[in-house]
Amino acid sequence: MKIVVFGPEARVGALVGEQVVDLNAGDKRVPADLAAFIAAGPEGLEAAQKAIENATVVHRAADVKLLAPWPDKRIACAGGNYAAHSYGMALAHGLAGVTLETQAKRIRDDGLWGFWKDLDAVGGPGDGIPYPKRAQYFDYEGEVAIVIGKRAKNVKADRIADYVWGVTLAVDWSIRDAYRGPQRPISFNLQKNFDLSASMGPCIVVGELDPQNVDVVTRVAGEQRQSYNSSAMVFSFGELLEYLTHDFTFVPGDMIFGGTGAGTAQDSTKVNADGTRSMDRFLKVGQTVEVSSPQIGSLTSTIV
Repeated sequence: MKIVVFGPEARVGALVGEQVVDLNAGDKRVPADLAAFIAAGPEGLEAAQKAIENATVVHRAADVKLLAPWPDKRIACAGGNYAAHSYGMALAHGLAGVTLETQAKRIRDDGLWGFWKDLDAVGGPGDGIPYPKRAQYFDYEGEVAIVIGKRAKNVKADRIADYVWGVTLAVDWSIRDAYRGPQRPISFNLQKNFDLSASMGPCIVVGELDPQNVDVVTRVAGEQRQSYNSSAMVFSFGELLEYLTHDFTFVPGDMIFGGTGAGTAQDSTKVNADGTRSMDRFLKVGQTVEVSSPQIGSLTSTIV
């Protein structure tokens, strides 16, 4: 089942081929709001399936505006979670003696780290992403993300399947300029938090995908930059959920971004001795970024 959010009222729908089925119109037991729909659990999904089978209000997908399928909850993002991405970073900084294998080991030995996206709005399919004024080097990170379906605390990694409601594509938009503020163990993380610093969509795939086996391709202005599978994550979604739910409760609709593969502007651009870099692969106003997966669909954004 491919769940979308569409139209001026941000209603929940199902993408069926080239059509969008209004689930609440087909069965009032299906909440029209995404967060409430997720919280409804298996009963909500059962009602949604019946609404698809007995569709009463159907739109052509081309005729409706798809919005970000964001339940307006919290977003946790894994950092440095793909060895190939980390390996590229090391080479860009001129580090000697590193290999893909040593980077994978270093990531695991150093342990999990990441950050939160604390946003008021998230970009959806076809949306413009404002170029942050504080950025000179603006970057893209195509990612696989999971949506949590029920309350989760002290969850063991091998129980992840019990908590994943669905899988979607995401972009972690990133400012790559050197941080110029005072160095602190904890900061406001402004490189990762600015208006529309995350995008997601076009749909959430529910009950059909293994989040650890999703293909992702990112294209910038039509040029392929990233191509990887989520099986290459160093720390799995299960390990991320176990780590994050120590003394912290996830609720239905919370999300985890799994990190990004190689091919970002940052990991494919050499850093010069004076700290500068070529601007060639970093984002520019007017460029289109497409993150796609044959299992999920295509999420396109334009830098404005």
